[in-house]
Amino acid sequence: MSIMHFTTKTLEHPRLQHAFFGREGGVSAGIYAGLNCGQGSHDDRDHVAENRRRVAAHFDVAPEKLCTLYQVHSPEVVVVHTPTQAQHKADAMVTSMPGLVLGILTADCAPVLFADAEAGVIAAAHAGWKGAVGGVLENTVQTMLKMGARRERIAAAIGPCIAQASYEVGPDLIDALTRQDKANAEFLTPNARRGFAQFDLQGFVAKQLRAAGLRHITALAMDTYVNEAQFFSFRRTTHRAELDYGRHISCIVLRDRRGLSGPYAGPERRKF
Repeated sequence: MSIMHFTTKTLEHPRLQHAFFGREGGVSAGIYAGLNCGQGSHDDRDHVAENRRRVAAHFDVAPEKLCTLYQVHSPEVVVVHTPTQAQHKADAMVTSMPGLVLGILTADCAPVLFADAEAGVIAAAHAGWKGAVGGVLENTVQTMLKMGARRERIAAAIGPCIAQASYEVGPDLIDALTRQDKANAEFLTPNARRGFAQFDLQGFVAKQLRAAGLRHITALAMDTYVNEAQFFSFRRTTHRAELDYGRHISCIVLRDRRGLSGPYAGPERRKF
């Protein structure tokens, strides 16, 4: 089975390679079936390692070059110059080092990939509602600027995440959003339950990126909750009272100025 993944024209450049992976093409079984890359899950360690090896092979790098974080729904951003696997408690990372694959793990939250290819600066962020409200996206952009990126050149792509129709939220989230900015109410649609609403996470993330001054933004409108064959979902697992869930990964890598070594012919790809 090929590794299903999705790309966007927004991040197309000879110095870049990126992919939003789904769950197809891995070795995990049961509730983790497919390409579960979550080291924090209770999946078989060898299965997770093999899945991550396959992702690294997609980018033609050694598995240790696939960098991930200990994600904590925070606004924290780290700059990485060497490979890292969950050493940092943060929700975004930035690098200017060619060959390091930045990977963000999600299962309903929004993965966001960034690049200023001309400056040679890339980033990847995990944007759940807490991180997005807390400023993880703005902090990511600010970190990129400090490393030589220019706001008008930064491109960003929002990967598959839970859609508004699937995302009921309660008073705590509604209050946090509207306290930050009353205009955020546009991303909340009241439903039949008093005090609850449907939240447009993807729309809110896109607004945060625009507020950070970005103009080159793409969003993949794919609902992780309803597309069970393609994606893991924390909320779907919760509704089923399952004990755990898989995580898919979204990645970006910077190549040196010689560009990519050539197209990777193995996995199936869908471009948006």
